[in-house]
Amino acid sequence: MFPKSHQAVSGTILVADDHGANRELMEELLSAHGFKVVCVPDGIAALEELTRTPIDLVILDVMMPRMTGFEACEKIKANPDTYLVPVILITALSGKQDRIDGIKAGADDFLTRPVDRTELLARVRSLLRLKFRTDELEQAESVLFTLARSIEGKDPYTHGHCERLAEYSASLGQHLGLSEEQIIALRRAGVVHDIGKIAVPDAILLKPGRLTPEEWTIIQEHTVVGERICAPLKSFRHVLPIVRHHHEKLNGSGYPDGLRGDAIPITARVLQIVDVFDALTTERPYKKAFPVPEALQTMKEEIAKGWWDPHIFAQFEQLVGSRAADFRAKCAAAAK
Repeated sequence: MFPKSHQAVSGTILVADDHGANRELMEELLSAHGFKVVCVPDGIAALEELTRTPIDLVILDVMMPRMTGFEACEKIKANPDTYLVPVILITALSGKQDRIDGIKAGADDFLTRPVDRTELLARVRSLLRLKFRTDELEQAESVLFTLARSIEGKDPYTHGHCERLAEYSASLGQHLGLSEEQIIALRRAGVVHDIGKIAVPDAILLKPGRLTPEEWTIIQEHTVVGERICAPLKSFRHVLPIVRHHHEKLNGSGYPDGLRGDAIPITARVLQIVDVFDALTTERPYKKAFPVPEALQTMKEEIAKGWWDPHIFAQFEQLVGSRAADFRAKCAAAAK
């Protein structure tokens, strides 16, 4: 038997190996150090187990029947539900190409048989610590998203607004050739851009009539409050400029900082285009939903006033034209 460890790290580990002796050895080693272990005989069984059991880390033998460890790893990393689960590949192969194949499959680590037990445990604990930090981050993001949707839920006229903005802005970002990092930020900002409205009283937020100057000042503060709410999450560092500046205008007449032109972050300029489009094409207490052509024409008039980025709008108009049926369907659904 292996001596028990006093390490605080624990978790559920899935081991896939077609050799029973290897599975037993791995289970005994990991169980003795406080881990819960689930063993399966091949890659297909591993994928099936991942749909049934919350798994914190996967250890895959490379050479298995039905599905190799490389193939199983690739499928795990391609699945949005499991791509953050760390994977260790173990093999008797030692060639450089095998390690390259493992990296291409998305493996987080690669060990060669015979496996050094101390090294295996050290790598398991290191990956599990990273996994748990990632889980905490996901939970924090989930809380923010839930809060943002609860604010949206107060107003029946903005139902689905967050999801539409997340989709529209990410699509436009891709169309513009923005980086993956910027597109992820746009998708997140689409959901949380108005989270600062938590600080706006419902009497103002849901007021059907014209706002007083004092009420308008309170509304404008939501961008700054939203930035402050999201600031503690380091993963949101690229989201913060979008949240703060999505109500700026190209001619400097926006808020909260009166930025002009390219001083407004490009991601904020992207979100504000789709935000305006969504506002125009959905029914609000003070207006009917505009048809897509009328909404685009209204935005062109606002561009002439110096409000929005004409280049980004031109690309958005092109995108809407290429996916007209899709956009019209979404707008029609939103108008109901």
